[in-house]
Amino acid sequence: MKTDKIAATCQENSQIMSRNLPPLNALRAFESTARLGSVSQAAEQLNVTHGAVSRQLKVLEEHLGVSLFSKDGRGLKLTDAGIRLRDVSGEAFDRLRGVCVELSKGSADAPFVLGCSGSLLARWFIPRLSRLNAELPDLRLHLSAGED
Repeated sequence: MKTDKIAATCQENSQIMSRNLPPLNALRAFESTARLGSVSQAAEQLNVTHGAVSRQLKVLEEHLGVSLFSKDGRGLKLTDAGIRLRDVSGEAFDRLRGVCVELSKGSADAPFVLGCSGSLLARWFIPRLSRLNAELPDLRLHLSAGED
């Protein structure tokens, strides 16, 4: 009975979060368009069509219930709501990019662990180790010999 209540609460929380947060693709399209000042440039940067970016912007505006852009001659101008979202989304995406860079660097610094039988290490791997070091000088290698 208690697990049913927990499951219902989790489902309810998931529904609330999905209602509050707009789709990530819509936010990406908005952030790129707001930063670059152009739907065409955002589409090029995101490797999608102009129409795809326009649709995502419409989805975001409908989700939020506000206009984020107004027409300014042939271009776009951010509304007050758009300026607010641009500032916050730009900062959020910058932080995400930074964390992703840190994480990817961290995984490169992690040692490569090779575990195999002692005889395989001695007879096959160790004789080739100098070649591996020459080709991958930054590789941190940890060898672990198991029983044969």
